[in-house]
Amino acid sequence: MFNNLVNCMKLSKEMQKDLKDYRKSYEKGELKKSDIPKDPLELFESWFHLADESETVEEANAMNISTVGKDMIPLSRIVLLKSYSKEGFTFFTNYDSQKGKALSQNANCCISFFWPALEKQIIIQGVASKIPEKESEEYFHSRPRGSQLGAKASDQSSPIPSREYLESKLSNLDEKYKNSEVPKPENWGGYIIKPFKYEFWQGRKSRLHDRILFTIESDDNWKIERLAP
Repeated sequence: MFNNLVNCMKLSKEMQKDLKDYRKSYEKGELKKSDIPKDPLELFESWFHLADESETVEEANAMNISTVGKDMIPLSRIVLLKSYSKEGFTFFTNYDSQKGKALSQNANCCISFFWPALEKQIIIQGVASKIPEKESEEYFHSRPRGSQLGAKASDQSSPIPSREYLESKLSNLDEKYKNSEVPKPENWGGYIIKPFKYEFWQGRKSRLHDRILFTIESDDNWKIERLAP
């Protein structure tokens, strides 16, 4: 048994690639002073459209969200952006999930978009708050029925005994609401993140990337700075 373990460790070491040798030269774009608008949302929208229309980017609206709850330990995960405007960036989740609990303890959060095919990244820091219940209701009922049932069946982030338990719960709910509308769970809805910082990152040659930071100063006024890569 010990010999098998040693052999497995040797094989694993042989198969492991040396990440120090990974190299990529970023040469697909640049972020010049003349390309930078006064409002960061304009630049976000421009880049988002590029990603959304690109044949090499899947789910342009996939974003990472990082939260820090009362345990002071950051936690990141991928969610889907569902709308954006001057008011902020909106996504939906279970309010009793890990992210929901963290946001109830600390509304400050960070979202980021990374589109490797475009060599672009956007990092946004902001404050999250729940959207009106009516808006959450409208969005919930616009989702496919299966997604509605899934949200009803899943006590997100809570331990469950098995996959079969979850599928049985879904099946029972499907039968229960076979001839009626699926009600939105009370603990499910949207958050909107109001930004106070944006950073736009464009990959460049020799690791001399373009980094442009927008920091809110007043209602519609943003301080713009170029950062060293």
